[in-house]
Amino acid sequence: MTSTSASEVLLSVKDIKIFFELEHYHHRGVRDVFVSAITHPFDYLMKQPELLNVIDGISFDITRGMRLGIIGTNGSGKTTLCRSLAGMIKPQAGTISSTNEVRAIFDTGTGVVPELTGRENAYLLARLFFPGMRDLKPIVEEAISFSELGHFIDIPFMQYSKGMQSRLLLSLISSVPSEILILDEVLDGADVFFQKKLAERMRSFIQSAGASIFVSHSIDQIRQVCTQVMVLHKGKIHFMGAIGPGWNEYLKLQNT
Repeated sequence: MTSTSASEVLLSVKDIKIFFELEHYHHRGVRDVFVSAITHPFDYLMKQPELLNVIDGISFDITRGMRLGIIGTNGSGKTTLCRSLAGMIKPQAGTISSTNEVRAIFDTGTGVVPELTGRENAYLLARLFFPGMRDLKPIVEEAISFSELGHFIDIPFMQYSKGMQSRLLLSLISSVPSEILILDEVLDGADVFFQKKLAERMRSFIQSAGASIFVSHSIDQIRQVCTQVMVLHKGKIHFMGAIGPGWNEYLKLQNT
């Protein structure tokens, strides 16, 4: 299934397939493996690995101004798809083409040093997120202000709650507009007030340029951030379109 638009295409996905080899050991120990290799050498050597199809022939476009939510039951391929869009996983088939910057965050612990303070980690992460920028201080200080962590910004990151971690990282990664921003279930720890505040920030960025891809199991978060949804099921696009009908399809899949 393909999403089409007359808008400028920032990222195009064409029939990508991603699979992983599964290793199943049917023997109880080394002795059994040795006996099997000796008694049936041809079968042992020629046995084909079992494949797990995680993404199975997906095609769609990300266009300028798009705020796409990705939902699906556990194991449907959401994170694998996002990692492939971010260039972290190469599909075995199909193509992902883009000449635009893709900025992604998958975990609130990504790149942090727990023993350092929130402020110190913010400067470290800014170098990771914005490698081409020389003067990072205005960006970091604005992100710290936006996070509203107050005096907590100068205590060790390891003492932060999940919500505080989310506030700092999301404030920082959204402080500079990017052409494509991917957030994979990183709002789950943030409180409702901050979720709404971040959604407004993202909307203002995306209205001027770029697009966002947002993964969540929360309909409230999806409605705050996104304008349409993709429902993944068993590595395929089950639905792509308006949020209401998409959420209904997602609920049906949960009950099957």
